[in-house]
Amino acid sequence: MSKFSIVDGALNHFTNSPTPFHNCANLVTMLGESFEKLSEDEKWEGKIKPNGKYYYTRNTSTLVAFCVGGAYDASNPGGFKVIGGHTDSPNLRIKPCSKNGTSAGKITQLNVECYGGGLWHTWFDRDLSIAGRVIVSTPDGKFTQHLVNLKKPVCRVPSLCIHLQSGDERASFKVNKENHLQPIFAQVVKHTLEAPASKKAKTDEAAGEKNAWREGHDSTLLKLIAEELSIEVAQIADFELALYDTQPAALGGANEEFLYAARLDNQATCYTSIQSLTQYAANKEMLEKDADIAMVCLFDHEEVGSASQCGAGSPIMGEAVRRVSSALNNGGGNEDFFQTTCRRSFVFSVDMAHAIHPNYASKHEKNHSPDLNAGVVIKTNSNQRYTTNAFTGFVIREIGRRKNVPIQEFVVRNDCPCGSTIGPIISEKTGIRCVDAGMPQLSMHSCREMMGTHDLQLCIDLFNGFFELFRNIDESCYLCS
Repeated sequence: MSKFSIVDGALNHFTNSPTPFHNCANLVTMLGESFEKLSEDEKWEGKIKPNGKYYYTRNTSTLVAFCVGGAYDASNPGGFKVIGGHTDSPNLRIKPCSKNGTSAGKITQLNVECYGGGLWHTWFDRDLSIAGRVIVSTPDGKFTQHLVNLKKPVCRVPSLCIHLQSGDERASFKVNKENHLQPIFAQVVKHTLEAPASKKAKTDEAAGEKNAWREGHDSTLLKLIAEELSIEVAQIADFELALYDTQPAALGGANEEFLYAARLDNQATCYTSIQSLTQYAANKEMLEKDADIAMVCLFDHEEVGSASQCGAGSPIMGEAVRRVSSALNNGGGNEDFFQTTCRRSFVFSVDMAHAIHPNYASKHEKNHSPDLNAGVVIKTNSNQRYTTNAFTGFVIREIGRRKNVPIQEFVVRNDCPCGSTIGPIISEKTGIRCVDAGMPQLSMHSCREMMGTHDLQLCIDLFNGFFELFRNIDESCYLCS
C-alpha cells in the first residue's frame, strides 16, 4: 500500500487507460452499481428523481455522471455544480490504411497520425503497444464494439544513432512528423512469417468479395487484434487504435512525493473528479439536503480543439442541463426555466496546470509560479484563454479556505503563448459561469509526465468542498448577474 491511500487507485487507472475509450470504461467501473446507466436515445422523464445517481456516455469516450440532491424542487429549480475535464491526450494514432510496405532493412512499419500537440521527440525509444476500440461483425449480421489492448510492446520509434548525425543535427533535434515518427512494427524475414488469412477471409476472396478496408492494413496487425479478441480476422469491420508507452505508472522521488505516468493531462482530473463524485453521492446526509445537481462532464477531443460530436464544443453540456432539469420537472419546463437553471449553475473546468520547472524557471512569471504538492492552481488570462474572473476565482479560493486546501495562481508571461481548455468553450456555448483550474505538473504533453502525489488528495478535497459549499457561497454573494 502506498504512502497516500488515493495513489494506488490512480496508478492502476493511469496504467490501464491507454485510450479515451479505456479511460471512460474504467471511470464507469469506478462509479459502481449505485449509478444507473441512462441512454441518450430514450426519454428520461420518470427515470431521474431526487437522491438518484446516473451516468451516460457518448461515443464511449465522453462521460456525464451526476447525482440529484434530495431537496431538489422543480418549482424553484436548483443549479448544476459541474466539474469539467477531458478524456483524451496527445498520442500517435493508426491511419485508416496502416500498411506502410516493407522499408529499408526489410522492416515493416505502421502508418500513424499525430493526434494533438504532443512533445513528439519524447516518443522515440519507447516500448510502445497498441490499444483502442474495434467494430466486430457477428454471425447474425450485427456489429458490436470491443475494447482491445495488446499490452505487449509491438512498436518502437528508434532514434538515429549519434554517429550518423552531424554536429548541427545533434544540436537542434528536429522531428519531421511524417517521416520520422512511423513506428517499426515487424521484420519480414520470409513470407511464412506474415499473418495467414482466416478461413472466412479466404472464402471472401474466392467469391470475389475482397474487403478493401482490411487490405489497407498490415495482416500481422489484424491477426494480433483478432487473437486478442478471440475472433476471426474477417470479423474486424473497423477500428480506432492508438500507440501508447507500455511502462506502467509509478511513484518517484526520494520520498515517493512524485507520480510518473503517461496521460496525466488530463486523466488525473478524470480520476479525482469521479472519486469525488462517488464520495459525495455516498454521503446520504449531505445528498439528502442538497437542492442542486452535482455533475462531472469529461469530454473527448480537447487536445484537438473540442469541435466534435463528443467534445466540449458540442451541445453535450447544454443538453445535459436541459434534459436532466426537464426530466426532474416531469418533462416540463420552458426557456425561462432552463435559463434560470443555467444562471444558478457553475462549471469548475479542471485541466492540468504548469508547475515551475527548476531548469527553466525564467519561463514563469515570478509571482505566478505554482509548485508541485502545493495545491490546486487557478488559471487566469485576461484575453479569455481561461474563463476565470473575479467572482469565479473567488468562489474556488473561498472553498479552498474553508476546506484547508491551498490555492496557487498561474498567469502566463506576456512574452509566452498561452494554452486554453474547455472553460471558454462551455461558457460561450451555455453562458454558465466558469473557472479554469488544475493540478500542477511537469512534462505536459510528453509521452510520460510528472505530478505531485499529494496534489491528488488536495484536488479531491477541493472537489468535495465544491459540491458541498458552492450553493452557500453563491447565495451569500450579490455578484451572479
